[in-house]
Amino acid sequence: MAKAAKTAIKTKDARAAAEAKNWTKVIKAVRSPKTGAYTFKEAIIHKDSIKSFLSQK
Repeated sequence: MAKAAKTAIKTKDARAAAEAKNWTKVIKAVRSPKTGAYTFKEAIIHKDSIKSFLSQK
């Protein structure tokens, strides 16, 4: 039964599924200036702008 549900989700909107593959979740470690501890900055961005996100300070 679960396989049928997965198939139904994939074939429901093929255009939206193809567009979703262009987005990526990026996690960047950022060091806190006060404590020196690392925090993590998460974002879901388009695959074309990954380098610009990681190069930001």
